[in-house]
Amino acid sequence: MAPSTTIISRTAIRLAPFYLTLCFLVACAPVGPDYQEPQPDVPDHWVGDQHGPPSYDLDEIGRWWQVFDDPELSRLIEAAIDRNLDIKQAVSRVRVARQQRIVAGATLFPSVSSDGTARISNRSGNDGISLNTELYSASFDADWELDIFGGTRRSVEAASADVEAEIETLHDVIVTLLAEIAINYIDMRTLQKRLSVAESNVAAQQETWELLSALSTAGRGDELAVTQARYNLESSRARIPELRTSLEQTRNRLAILINEPPGALQARLDAAEPIPSVRPDLAIGVPADTIRQRPDIREAERRLAAQTARIGEAEADRYPRFSLTGSIGIDSIDAGSLFSNPTRLWAYGPSFFWPIFEGGRIDANIATQKELRTQAFLSYQDTILSALEEVENALISYANEQQRLQSLNEAVTAARLAVQLAEFQYSTGLTGFSDVLDAQRSQLSFEDQAAQSGGAVVIDLVRLYKALGGGWQPYRTISQVDTADMDRQ
Repeated sequence: MAPSTTIISRTAIRLAPFYLTLCFLVACAPVGPDYQEPQPDVPDHWVGDQHGPPSYDLDEIGRWWQVFDDPELSRLIEAAIDRNLDIKQAVSRVRVARQQRIVAGATLFPSVSSDGTARISNRSGNDGISLNTELYSASFDADWELDIFGGTRRSVEAASADVEAEIETLHDVIVTLLAEIAINYIDMRTLQKRLSVAESNVAAQQETWELLSALSTAGRGDELAVTQARYNLESSRARIPELRTSLEQTRNRLAILINEPPGALQARLDAAEPIPSVRPDLAIGVPADTIRQRPDIREAERRLAAQTARIGEAEADRYPRFSLTGSIGIDSIDAGSLFSNPTRLWAYGPSFFWPIFEGGRIDANIATQKELRTQAFLSYQDTILSALEEVENALISYANEQQRLQSLNEAVTAARLAVQLAEFQYSTGLTGFSDVLDAQRSQLSFEDQAAQSGGAVVIDLVRLYKALGGGWQPYRTISQVDTADMDRQ
C-alpha cells in the first residue's frame, strides 16, 4: 500500500467519530420557533347580509363578472389578464422571490471551485547573480458548511414563505385590476345612459322653445316664457360636454388597463349599451370564507410565516458553524511536467467558527426579528379587520343603493307625469310657464340621478365581490405555470 494512501486511511479513521457526530447533529431540528398558523376570531355571519341564510358559491365569486352576462366586459377582463402591466410586474416579482429562494438554499449543498497559478519570479543578489524560479499549480477545492442548528433551513423556510406571499400579491393585483376594469366599464355605460337622458331632455326642451318662439312671433305667445325656455334649454345643453369629457376619460382609462394607448377603444365602445343588470340572489358565504379567499389576508399570513422563520435564522448565529473542507492539487516548477510528473497535494478536515463576542449584535438582531414578527402579526390582524369592514360596508352600500334606485325610479315616473300636467295647464292658461320649467328641470334631475344610481348599484356589487376576494381564482395558473417553468431550469 502506498504511504500516502495509508496516511489518508489513518486520518479518516481518526476523524470518523467526529463526522458521525456532525451527521447526527445535522439531523436535529432547527433552532427558533416553529410556525403555527393563527386562527382568527371572526363573526359567524355578516351583519349587513339581507339575503337570508348564508350560501357560498366559490365559482360565482371567482368569476363574478359573468353574473352580469356582458360579453364586452368579459373580453376586456381577458385582455387585461393577458396584457396588463401591473400583472406583468407582479409576475416578475414572483420570479425574483423564487430566485432568492434558490440563493437561500444554496449553502445546504457543497461548493466546489478550481483555481490555477502560473508564476515566474526573479531574485537578484548583491553579487550580480540572478535567480529565476517558476511555479505552476492547479487544484480543486470543496467546502460544505453543515447546517447543524438550522439557520440555513430557516432561511429557506422564510424564502419559501416570501415566494408564496408574492404569489398572493399577484392574486391581489388581479382582484384589484378586474374590479377597476368593471367599475370603469360600468361608469362608461352609466355616462352613456346619462348622456342619452340629457340629449333626450335637450331635444324636448328644444321643441318647447321653438314652439313658444313661433307663438311669440305670431303675437300669441309670452316673451318671458320664450326667454325662460331658452335658458332652461341652454342650461340642459351645457351638461352634455361635461358628460362627453367624462365618457372619453373613462374609455381612455379602460384602454390603459389593457395596455392599449388612449383612444384605442373609442370606436369599439362608442355604441351605447345598457348598464349591466344585477341578480337578486347572492352567494356570499360567511366571514370565514372571506378569510380563506382574500389574497391580502393570505399574503399577510405568509409574511408572518416568513418573519417567524427569520427568528430561527437569527438565533442560529449564537451557535458554532461547522464546515468540511477539502482540496486536491498538483504543482510543479516546470510547466511541461505539471500533469506528467507533478507534486501532488491534498488536504481535508473539519473546521468551525464560533462568535464569542459580537458587542450584542446577535442578541439585538434576534430581538429585532421578534419585534418584526410582532409587527407582522399585528398587520395580519389589521388586514382581517379591514377586510371585514370592507365587506360590511359593501353590503350596506349595495342594499341602500338598491332602495335609493327604487325611489328614484318612482320619482322619474312622477316627474314625467308632472311635466305633462304642467304643459297641459300652461296651454289652457291655468298656470304660468315657470311651473313647466320646474317640472322639466325636476324630470331631468331625477332621470340623471336614476341613471347614476343604476350604475352605482352595479358598482357596489362589484366592490362587494372584490371585498370577498373574488377574481383571482380562475387565473391561479399564472403563477402555477411559472412555477413549473422555474422548476425545469
